[in-house]
Amino acid sequence: MIHPLILISVFIVCTVLGYFIIRNVPSLLHTPLMSGMNALSGVTIVGAIAATGIAFIAGNGAVAQIVGCLAIVLAAVNVFGGFGVTHRMLMMFNKKKK
Repeated sequence: MIHPLILISVFIVCTVLGYFIIRNVPSLLHTPLMSGMNALSGVTIVGAIAATGIAFIAGNGAVAQIVGCLAIVLAAVNVFGGFGVTHRMLMMFNKKKK
């Protein structure tokens, strides 16, 4: 079993690294980058579904199942909200019809 301190350390390092990577992206690349990341976030939903299913089958308790369901909902909100924002950004570049 992995020690929780190691997991928290990995989370913090990934958060800081992600911040510095995104901070250096030029503004012209934000829309394509967001679109690609939204598609990649679909993997998060699959992982959340798999983890919740394993928790349900293993009978790890109601808390694990509730947290898994919450992870599924939050990942879905992330994906659909991200595609909505990307769509709105792309609509800003369409020419207005008279």
